[in-house]
Amino acid sequence: MNNFQQPQSSTRASVEFRVTYLTGHGSAVHTELFDDEAAAERFAARQVLLEHEWAVIDAVPVPLQARSAA
Repeated sequence: MNNFQQPQSSTRASVEFRVTYLTGHGSAVHTELFDDEAAAERFAARQVLLEHEWAVIDAVPVPLQARSAA
Protein backbone atom coordinates (compact mmCIF):
# COMPACT_ATOMS: atom_id res chain seq x y z
CA MET A 1 0.00 0.00 0.00
CA ASN A 2 1.33 3.43 -0.95
CA ASN A 3 0.78 5.85 1.95
CA PHE A 4 2.06 9.09 0.48
CA GLN A 5 0.09 11.78 -1.34
CA GLN A 6 1.21 13.32 -4.61
CA PRO A 7 1.57 17.12 -4.71
CA GLN A 8 -0.72 19.31 -6.74
CA SER A 9 0.92 20.47 -9.98
CA SER A 10 2.24 23.98 -9.76
CA THR A 11 3.05 26.34 -12.62
CA ARG A 12 4.92 28.84 -10.45
CA ALA A 13 8.56 29.37 -11.30
CA SER A 14 9.76 29.38 -7.68
CA VAL A 15 8.42 26.36 -5.79
CA GLU A 16 9.89 24.17 -3.08
CA PHE A 17 8.63 20.72 -2.24
CA ARG A 18 8.21 19.90 1.45
CA VAL A 19 8.07 16.26 2.44
CA THR A 20 6.53 15.81 5.87
CA TYR A 21 6.77 12.24 7.14
CA LEU A 22 6.45 9.86 10.09
CA THR A 23 8.42 6.64 10.15
CA GLY A 24 8.42 3.70 12.50
CA HIS A 25 11.80 4.81 13.93
CA GLY A 26 10.23 7.34 16.27
CA SER A 27 7.17 9.32 17.16
CA ALA A 28 8.34 12.66 15.76
CA VAL A 29 7.11 14.13 12.48
CA HIS A 30 9.94 15.34 10.24
CA THR A 31 10.12 17.71 7.26
CA GLU A 32 12.66 17.80 4.43
CA LEU A 33 12.84 20.45 1.69
CA PHE A 34 13.53 19.80 -2.00
CA ASP A 35 13.85 22.01 -5.08
CA ASP A 36 12.98 19.10 -7.37
CA GLU A 37 9.57 17.37 -7.36
CA ALA A 38 10.98 14.04 -8.53
CA ALA A 39 13.56 14.04 -5.73
CA ALA A 40 10.80 14.79 -3.20
CA GLU A 41 8.72 11.90 -4.54
CA ARG A 42 11.66 9.47 -4.36
CA PHE A 43 12.45 10.55 -0.79
CA ALA A 44 8.79 10.21 0.28
CA ALA A 45 8.55 6.74 -1.25
CA ARG A 46 11.65 5.62 0.69
CA GLN A 47 10.10 6.81 3.97
CA VAL A 48 6.90 4.77 3.56
CA LEU A 49 7.92 1.15 4.09
CA LEU A 50 5.44 -0.02 6.73
CA GLU A 51 1.66 0.30 6.87
CA HIS A 52 1.63 2.84 9.72
CA GLU A 53 4.24 5.15 8.12
CA TRP A 54 3.21 8.10 5.98
CA ALA A 55 4.58 10.98 3.93
CA VAL A 56 2.92 14.05 2.40
CA ILE A 57 4.46 16.23 -0.31
CA ASP A 58 3.44 19.89 -0.42
CA ALA A 59 4.35 22.17 -3.33
CA VAL A 60 4.90 25.56 -1.68
CA PRO A 61 5.36 28.82 -3.63
CA VAL A 62 8.45 30.65 -2.40
CA PRO A 63 8.76 34.44 -2.73
CA LEU A 64 11.80 35.46 -4.78
CA GLN A 65 13.28 37.36 -1.81
CA ALA A 66 13.17 34.18 0.33
CA ARG A 67 14.93 32.20 -2.43
CA SER A 68 17.75 34.68 -2.88
CA ALA A 69 18.33 34.91 0.90
CA ALA A 70 18.80 31.16 1.25
